[in-house]
Amino acid sequence: MTQKKHWTLKSIAKELGVSNATVSNAFNRPDQLSKSRRESILLACKELGYFGPNKAAQSLRRGKFNIVALVLPDSIEYMVSDPVASSFMRGVASILEKNNINLLLFSGNSQNLNSVLDFVDGFICYGRPRNQSLVDQLKIVPKHVVTVDFDIDRNASVNIDNEQASYEVAKHVLKSSADQVAILGLRLLDENVLCRVYEHHECEAGQSIAHQRLRGYQKALSEVNITLGDDRTWNIPESSERYASIAAKEALNCIPRPNVLLCMSDLIALAAIREAVKIGIKIPQELRIVGFDGIDEAQRSMPTLTTIHQNSEEKGSLAANLFISKEEQKALINYQLQLGHSG
Repeated sequence: MTQKKHWTLKSIAKELGVSNATVSNAFNRPDQLSKSRRESILLACKELGYFGPNKAAQSLRRGKFNIVALVLPDSIEYMVSDPVASSFMRGVASILEKNNINLLLFSGNSQNLNSVLDFVDGFICYGRPRNQSLVDQLKIVPKHVVTVDFDIDRNASVNIDNEQASYEVAKHVLKSSADQVAILGLRLLDENVLCRVYEHHECEAGQSIAHQRLRGYQKALSEVNITLGDDRTWNIPESSERYASIAAKEALNCIPRPNVLLCMSDLIALAAIREAVKIGIKIPQELRIVGFDGIDEAQRSMPTLTTIHQNSEEKGSLAANLFISKEEQKALINYQLQLGHSG
C-alpha cells in the first residue's frame, strides 16, 4: 500500500508550481487571490491530501489556541454522569461555543497539568481537585485560571455562599432541641470510603464545599441547642444512589432513629427518601429530609424535596464569561431555598 505523503506548505507549493505565499493566501487570505485562482489551488490541494498550513504551529506563533481546559475534581466518567456537574458544563460550553473556543475536559485524577499546558489558553477549575498537586500547580501556572466553588491565591472565581445556604436550609427543617439529627455528608474525608466521621478523623482544614456546608449545619444545630451524636455524621465518597442508600439505611437503623436528615446533595437526599419509604417511615411527619443543589429530579420526586437551588448552568456561563473577559474578580451568585414536602 502506498504511504500517504506528508505535505508541508513549502512542498505543496513546489508541487503546484506556485509560491508559498500563494498557497498561504488561498487558505488564510482569500481576498488576495481571484476566486477562480483560489478555488483551483484549494481543489488541487484537496486532491493531493493537503488541508492547509499547520494550525498547531500557527497557534504556537500566536500564543493563542482557542482551547480552554475544564479541570474537574474527579474522573471524567463520574463527573459527566452527575447532574449538577453536567449542568455546569453545559453552561460553560454554551458560552465558549458562541466564541469559537473549544473545551477540553481534564480529569481531576491526573497528576499534573503539564500534558495540556502548552496548547491551552488557560483553565476553568470546577470544584477543588482531590489531587492536591493540581491545586498547587493552578496557583502558579502562567496562564489565566478561573476557579469555581473554591478559591486559591488568584482573583478570578465563582462561588455561592455554601455555609450560609446550608445554615438556612437546616434552620428551616429543625424544630426543637429534641430533634434527632444525622448528617449524610459528601467527601468530608480525603478518603474514598463510606464511613462514619468521628472527631479523630483527619479532615482537611476548611475550605472544601463539604466543610463549608458542614459549618452551616453546625451553626444551625447550635442555635437550636442540638448536640449532634459523634456517630451521626457519614462520609459518602461520591454523590450516587449506591453509596447514599447504604448510609441512609445505617442512619435510619440507629437508636434513637433520626427524625431529621441533613444531606449534602439532592442525589443523597433522594436515596434517603427512597430508603425511608421502603420501611414505611412517613415523610415529613416522622422524618424531615433536606438536600442541596436543586436538580430537576428533586422537584419531580414524591414527596418533593426541600433543598437549596443553585443554578449550576448559570454558574458555568459566568465562569466562561469571566475567563473570556480576563477579569480578575470574585463573583458570588445567588441561591434559593426551595420548599418541598419532605422538609
